[in-house]
Amino acid sequence: MALAHVSLDDKYTLDSGRAYLTGSQALIRLPLMQRRRDVAADLNTAGYVSGYRGSPLANIDREIWRTGSLFDDNHVRFQPGLNEDLAATAIWGTQQVNLFPGARYDGVFAMWYGKAPGVDRTGDAFRHANMAGTAPNGGVLVLAGDDHGAKSSTFPSQSDYLFMHAEIPVLNPANVQELLDFGLYGWALSRFSGLWVAMKTITETVDSSASVHVDTHRLAIVRPDDFEMPPDGLHIRLHDWPPLGAEIRFQRYKVYAALAFARANGLDRTVIDSRDRRFGIVTTGKSYLDVMQALEDLGIDEALAADIGLCVYKVGMVWPLEREGIREFCEGLDEVLVVEEKRAVIENQLKEQLYNWREDVRPRVIGKFDEAGDWILPSAGELTPARIARVIADRIDRFYTSTHIRDRLAFLDAKERTMAGPLPEITRQPYFCSGCPHNTSTRLPEGLQAVAGIGCHIMAMWMDRSSDTYTHMGAEGTNWIGMEPFTDIGHRFVNLGDGTYYHSGILAIRAAVAAQSTVTYKILYNDAVAMTGGQPTDGPLDVPMVTRQVAAEGVNRICVVSDEPEKYGIGSGFAPGVTVHHRDEMDRLQRDLRTVQGPTVLIYDQTCAAEKRRRRKRGLMPDPPKRAFIVIVRLPSDGADAGAAAIQITTCSNSGLITRFDMR
Repeated sequence: MALAHVSLDDKYTLDSGRAYLTGSQALIRLPLMQRRRDVAADLNTAGYVSGYRGSPLANIDREIWRTGSLFDDNHVRFQPGLNEDLAATAIWGTQQVNLFPGARYDGVFAMWYGKAPGVDRTGDAFRHANMAGTAPNGGVLVLAGDDHGAKSSTFPSQSDYLFMHAEIPVLNPANVQELLDFGLYGWALSRFSGLWVAMKTITETVDSSASVHVDTHRLAIVRPDDFEMPPDGLHIRLHDWPPLGAEIRFQRYKVYAALAFARANGLDRTVIDSRDRRFGIVTTGKSYLDVMQALEDLGIDEALAADIGLCVYKVGMVWPLEREGIREFCEGLDEVLVVEEKRAVIENQLKEQLYNWREDVRPRVIGKFDEAGDWILPSAGELTPARIARVIADRIDRFYTSTHIRDRLAFLDAKERTMAGPLPEITRQPYFCSGCPHNTSTRLPEGLQAVAGIGCHIMAMWMDRSSDTYTHMGAEGTNWIGMEPFTDIGHRFVNLGDGTYYHSGILAIRAAVAAQSTVTYKILYNDAVAMTGGQPTDGPLDVPMVTRQVAAEGVNRICVVSDEPEKYGIGSGFAPGVTVHHRDEMDRLQRDLRTVQGPTVLIYDQTCAAEKRRRRKRGLMPDPPKRAFIVIVRLPSDGADAGAAAIQITTCSNSGLITRFDMR
């Protein structure tokens, strides 16, 4: 039998069959699939991708750059956003292309990506753009990177409620396959309803891998035949004024068009049913997988579930909740358990849908709390299959139990007791990478204080660096403006990364100038967006440019500190009055800046060590001809130092041994 030809490019170029994809790669494949679907439908469309990196979508930009010309060849433009709300506004512009003469395409479909804090800051742009609408052959898909457990965020996040406020439908995929499927459904839904469409992405999904079906035409997406479209349609228009007319169209038609689309395409579906229906579970996304795992842990397979009257309903579009499907599922049930992570979204809508329904078939609904008011599926933290299994077992105990279920519950309880036992008091303090410039840049002279910022350097708060408090991204130090008039502290240093500075942080410096706040911004120029993998900043930025920008803002004094100050000679392009110093002068320089009234800026220039390693591996940076070796040897057993360790530090260059230190 001949072996199939397999290529690493299959994940993007294969048009049918199966391919092994990570979640990130599936999201990058989406625009390519949409373009192919449109071409097959005789539509000459283009794609546009923009946003701002952040886990779990930290590698979207880097993976797109790795595709080479593939995006260009498929008429998809990737333009990283300077920040999230500007990226969203640019995407709004893609839906306006065909409102004017000169359009080269039948429409532009667009994809925005951003971490949950970026969703928060972009709320105003989302609301305006969604009210304006989408193009008939365009459409907008919004990827929201939610961090339910605050594993890489300042706070746990859930974007559903912000999208609900902006009235953007929300899709919640459970796995890599559904990232592809729901993405294509999302663009089709956006085109049909005139709405932007959001899709939740979480680490458990985006960072997973799977062999998935990649047939571009696998989905038979249908247009609803039970929705009456208004005579003037639902799409974006050039002069949509006054706004009350747009609101009427929005409230009367657009949301209901989304519901009709979800119903026609089966975005919500029953995955386990029974003839003798008693107990139903409604769930979505990752929680759906947790529910299925919980049932497996309890020994309840599909056949047993059907026998005992247990049913499961999987919701694909969590807002707005499609009414007819969920009511049909609930008919005949005694009780419905809603399983969803974080704050209740489906549960509240379900209760609303059932309240005005037939009382004779209306089941009891529980979710976050049971009928006694106990918090059984908390909104705080993340749900686990074990916790869900306990709740399911407790709810079905009145009509079914078994020895296996009791044994499994006993096992879970024993495991939990073991995990709750005494823990070692050893903790591993998060710290900067070896060679990280923040090791030096965040140090302060004794007695001085700093404000932390978003980025790698936020770890200074957990170290002995006299760095306390932080803000959201781009407002670093602005809290000091409100504190300063009411305290005798007199001065603060503020750590601000170059990526954040370019994203939005320059506005914080502008605010400090406007308030004439006595503050020193330490702009940490490490020549890469290091926290998300070493991407470049989203535009031209170097140290001389930063000096000119902050000088134009009105900063009182500007200093540059570098591990290589000699590289800045005459003609470097600094703003007038800028002084350049070696990093050995940091202590003295910071004490001097503390005495200057008004805002000052210290730019600490040192390339990220991890980025240096990457560039050296790629031949983009010289490899220094010097190496340090640390050798630890055990001394002979005789003598006064018997058994002690000798440490020998040897520095070598290409010309041979040059330095050696011996320590005991």
